[in-house]
This record gives sequence, C-alpha cells and structure tokens, in this order.
Amino acid sequence: MYATGIDVSETKRVQLIELCNSCLAEAVDLQLHCKHAHWNVKGPNFIALHQLFDQVNESVEDYIDLIAERPVQLGGIANSTSRVVATWAHMPENDTHSASSENYYVRSLSGALASFGKIVRDAIGKCNELGDPVSADLFTEILRGVEKSLWMVEAHLQSQR
Repeated sequence: MYATGIDVSETKRVQLIELCNSCLAEAVDLQLHCKHAHWNVKGPNFIALHQLFDQVNESVEDYIDLIAERPVQLGGIANSTSRVVATWAHMPENDTHSASSENYYVRSLSGALASFGKIVRDAIGKCNELGDPVSADLFTEILRGVEKSLWMVEAHLQSQR
C-alpha cells in the first residue's frame, strides 16, 4: 500500500482496492464481450447493431479507466492482466458455435450488461458499507451508463416478446 491522505482507514482501503480490482476484471471481460459481438454480428440489422455494440464498447472502455484509477487513488494498484481477468471474471463465456442469428449477439451482450450491472450495484452497496461515498458515486455513475446501454441493446429484442 502506498501512503495517501484519503480519509479511509487502511483496512477499508485494502477491501476497496480488492473490490475495485474485481470489478475491473469484470469490466475488461464485458469489454471483450462487446467487441466479440461487434466483430461477429450479421443479419439485416448489421449496421445498426455493429455501431451500437461499438458505442457500448466505448462506454465500457471509459468505465474501465474510471475503475482502474480508483484503487491507485486509494494507495493500491490497478490489476487487470489477462491472467487476472481470466481468473476473476465470472460472466459466462460466449458460445460462438451456437451463434445462429444477430439476436444471439443481442441476447449475449444484454446478458453480459445485466450481469455487470448487478456486480456494479453490489459494489455500490459494499462501498457504502465501507464508508466510501466517492467509490460508491463512481460505481453509481457507471451503473447509470450500463443500464442505459442495456436498455438500448434490449430494445432490439422488444419486437421478439
């Protein structure tokens, strides 16, 4: 741990750093889900979905940066090597062999966004328990964007219900 003037105990900062790094791994995994869908989507709505998936990806890249900076601010390090992401991320893997339609990628990405949204919502609660409103606010900002992206992606399934 590095010294910092942030008024949060070292014990709590250690927990917050671990929480941020866990969320960082999930965010990097979500970003890979976005690019996978972006690169592979096909069908009559290709252009709209290709562009939407890229926009979601750009937002997720911003979340990654926000999350990665917080553990460093708290006196730790941002840990998101490929090995960490593969070990810590919990989102289901894309099954590319069953990708038979553009709706597969819409469903896959909406599921990943929903999963990440739950992780972030839980992180907000944990940050509040640890007395860190700054980290809670950071995750609230991210959740606001994730839920907006989820709404936009899920809109492509609305005629299917």
